[in-house]
Amino acid sequence: MGPTDGTAGTGPGEKPAAAGLPPGDFGVVLATLRARHGWSVREFARRANVSEGQVCNLESGLRNPTPAVATACDAVLGTGGRLAELADSVRRGVPPDGIVEPGPLVAGYERVLGELKGIGRSTGPRFVTASLKSVIRTLKDAGERSGGEQDAGVWLLASEFAEYTGWMAQEAGNTAEALRWTNCAVRWGARGGDETVAAYALVRKAHIAQYRGDTGAALGWAAQAERHPAATSAIRAHAARRAAQSHARRGDPGACRDALERFGGHAAEISDGRPPHWGPRIGDGGPHLLEASCMLGLRRFGPAADLFADAYGPVTATDSNSRARFAVRRATALAGAGRLDDACHLVSATLPVIRLIDSATVRADLARFVEEARPLKAGPGLLGVIDASAALAAGRALAAG
Repeated sequence: MGPTDGTAGTGPGEKPAAAGLPPGDFGVVLATLRARHGWSVREFARRANVSEGQVCNLESGLRNPTPAVATACDAVLGTGGRLAELADSVRRGVPPDGIVEPGPLVAGYERVLGELKGIGRSTGPRFVTASLKSVIRTLKDAGERSGGEQDAGVWLLASEFAEYTGWMAQEAGNTAEALRWTNCAVRWGARGGDETVAAYALVRKAHIAQYRGDTGAALGWAAQAERHPAATSAIRAHAARRAAQSHARRGDPGACRDALERFGGHAAEISDGRPPHWGPRIGDGGPHLLEASCMLGLRRFGPAADLFADAYGPVTATDSNSRARFAVRRATALAGAGRLDDACHLVSATLPVIRLIDSATVRADLARFVEEARPLKAGPGLLGVIDASAALAAGRALAAG
């Protein structure tokens, strides 16, 4: 989805609408296409000459579009009348008292989830949250109406959507909402016959506690996840990752090393090569980046900086969130090792991405960079980078309450 010029409905450097509409009802399609363009609700509303409230109501499924609004959305997105045609159809595609056929619904929304995850990794939660919630409403409705054994697939997909919505809530800085959606994922997963989400939910709770600075709670949740009878090897590896980083933040190198060894053992048991049902791929970022993050937590800045340098190449080809996260951690290690010029150069190049993705967890890492850089002797140029980083990190902290 690189910049493209000369496409209907786009300006220079903007992303065009896809040749075909993504699956889903009007609200889901609208939110997905808006996210593809990288437009906020406010920006899209301005372009379509409608109110922000109208856009939110359409994307969330609270309102159906009028012909005039659907036509305006068509014009802005360059969809050639297809959105207007979609608006004329029955919103959920089934009679009010009808029975849903789950198969096509699940297949279509599985593709939507994959696309929204890709957008979320590159642009942050504000571009995908409305669409995620709209799909969840559709799936819940379909799950209640579907008949036979296939309804389990609807609830499992609803569970996956809820889990990712919880992650986006955490990225937006709302941990209470993150926990609420995670608990929904557990309930709907069980309704679909999958207990593994209950194990992965413990990993998510460990992650939330870790970013709150409560390492004791993080270790407790991670230990429960590793012991959970429904945990897969991938889930146990995720749990060991959280334990290793939490032990590092506590300054316990021995326990950190034990957790890293458990991580390696669990990861080695994953042999089918398929994406895990819950959470990111274990290999994302590579084991060297995990070890580097642990060295950073242990304040072993020199070794951490070297490890980040060795492992950083593959990360630069992944999503914006990962690039920003590990760039900031690498800069923190460089600052701790006394290489403030290199650290500030790296952060300066990363600040625009951090502003775009608006991630609370990345901002938390940025705050750690400021903690290490602030006490060091810096000239006006470097001090400007540190001040800008502090303002950005504090801005998210204030917004999150």
